[in-house]
Amino acid sequence: MKTIFKKSCLLLTGVLLVASCKKFDEINNDPLKANGDQVQTEYFINNAIVGAQQDPGLSERVFILYWVVGGHTLQDEDGETFSRGSYDDGWTSEYYRQSSQWLNAANSAIEVGTDQIKKGTSKAYTNNLIQVARIWRAYLMSEFSDSFGPMPIDGFQGKNPDFKDVKTVYYYLLDELKDASSKLDLSVVNPSDLAKEDPAYGYNYAKWRKYANSMRMRLAMRLSEVDPEKAKSEFEAAAAGSDFITDVATETFSVQETPNSYNPLSSVFRKESSWMGLPISATYNNLSVGLGSVKSADQLGADFQSAIKPADWLGQKFPEQFATKTNDPAAGYWFNGLPYTIDPRAYKIFSIPGDLTNPVYPGIGDTFKAAERDLKKPGGGVAKTLTSKYTWNAKADGNWGAKSALNQAITTNGFKPLLNLNYRNGNNRRVFFGPWETYFLLAEASVRGWATPVSGKTAYETGIAKSFEYFGTTASLSTYLASTEYNRVGTSVNWDHTTEPGATHTMKYEDGITGTAGTQEVAYPKNDLYKAGTVRNDLLTKIITQKFIAQTPWLPLETWNDHRRLGLPFYETPAVEDVMPDLPALNNTNYNTSNIKFFAQRMKYPSNLSNSNVNGYNQAVAALGGPDAVLTPLWWAKH
Repeated sequence: MKTIFKKSCLLLTGVLLVASCKKFDEINNDPLKANGDQVQTEYFINNAIVGAQQDPGLSERVFILYWVVGGHTLQDEDGETFSRGSYDDGWTSEYYRQSSQWLNAANSAIEVGTDQIKKGTSKAYTNNLIQVARIWRAYLMSEFSDSFGPMPIDGFQGKNPDFKDVKTVYYYLLDELKDASSKLDLSVVNPSDLAKEDPAYGYNYAKWRKYANSMRMRLAMRLSEVDPEKAKSEFEAAAAGSDFITDVATETFSVQETPNSYNPLSSVFRKESSWMGLPISATYNNLSVGLGSVKSADQLGADFQSAIKPADWLGQKFPEQFATKTNDPAAGYWFNGLPYTIDPRAYKIFSIPGDLTNPVYPGIGDTFKAAERDLKKPGGGVAKTLTSKYTWNAKADGNWGAKSALNQAITTNGFKPLLNLNYRNGNNRRVFFGPWETYFLLAEASVRGWATPVSGKTAYETGIAKSFEYFGTTASLSTYLASTEYNRVGTSVNWDHTTEPGATHTMKYEDGITGTAGTQEVAYPKNDLYKAGTVRNDLLTKIITQKFIAQTPWLPLETWNDHRRLGLPFYETPAVEDVMPDLPALNNTNYNTSNIKFFAQRMKYPSNLSNSNVNGYNQAVAALGGPDAVLTPLWWAKH
């Protein structure tokens, strides 16, 4: 057993040896206090799952300031970093360190269980736990690879591991999921106390098999643009038996968070951090406003009715205080009310500014409750005082230059819809895989002509229905599915409605300073990353739009993955009122186009990898196929 523990504690880099086998004192038993034959495999698995929830220090840095920003589900709250193509080495180092621990724990579970089976000291369920550990390890490896790129697949062998290219990693993960799920014995009966060691499924092996198959579908689809034959064969095999995640209440892969704590089970969105407003992103806002024909008047109470604006209202125009050098269709405008129609899930996820008596309003800091802020004149003095109450605005990421100093409203958290308290207070379950994703994957596969157990339309509408069930908006489902109205980027909901919008649509506005009314022909933005910007409302655009909305707020890494893979959904370009040195291709002449060079593609490896494992780092960069840089695309990312 000493050999096993020595091997299991080897890290992906040499500098992390000491920390790799550190236990979570507050949460788990210490398996290393027992002798080799008494060590419980389930403790290692528990550590691997619990640790991956990310403690508040890590979740703020990686989940919120990297994945969320890459995935465009929330505004970049550190506007000088990832949305501008920059990075922070300390943030990536901590994720690298902790993810190595989680992988060590999963690998230890496999090695300990295998050793006990060989020695005849195993339990009836030990082999199943080995397969569960392999399935979870596959997820952890995909998370790591989707963040950095090349990684080891032959680690934990008593030596510094070799880094493999992303294609090799993905082929390995697909094989692992296939083999591990096939070796789960569903007839095994667990002892009553085993369930508590699995915070996701309580060691229900049928559910773990469903998760493995849904994960296999996810990873197979990741290869759709670069390795379509492999993607198709793997996806069809995983989907063939219809043994995948389909039920919201019983099969969603999720882990219960805990309130008022500072450990890996704390809220991944950090209630404790009062400076982080977690505002709605411009991307989410543009996708949801006008989508689905569900009126705000029917979603909100009497107090809000007078704030609801007509369907053709663009807002108040403030070109001197609001960024205009971005292809955000709402650039330059302040929306001084609530949208006429909006996806009903938006009000479930985000607060309405000024709705301070709502029990889920995140009134953590004073700026969250701010009622008035000034817009300044470029030459000095107040141009206009804005009121936040019952308004609906999002700030495009990027560099607002001098306009940031002139606009006290858009830089104040209380002037934007913020992530509601029920996602921040530790009373929720963090979702890793929901049934809506299964169905959107099936819908995309059907559109691609792959064999699926249900039609594309059925899968698409079921995915929406599952998401509506999760958010408690099912009462609006029939209206929503029938809608042919376009959102701000020219996409509608109805599956059979693939008519493209016109080039522009007429909207009303008023000059924010003088109040003078006017009309504006507003162009639907051109998404050059998808079909050269000629398509806004085809089936794949609909699917990925719905998938993006459904994955918010829990799965920003997946929304980022879809955009890197397909160029969908539409991402507005970062505002370029001033230069951004780490996005050199973006300038004030081309911001109305979409380009892969305008968006972050990966996290850089931490500096301690190149310092401590030169050979491994050089292997990783060579396998990456480009410089170790934020803008270097991964193998499967073509957009």
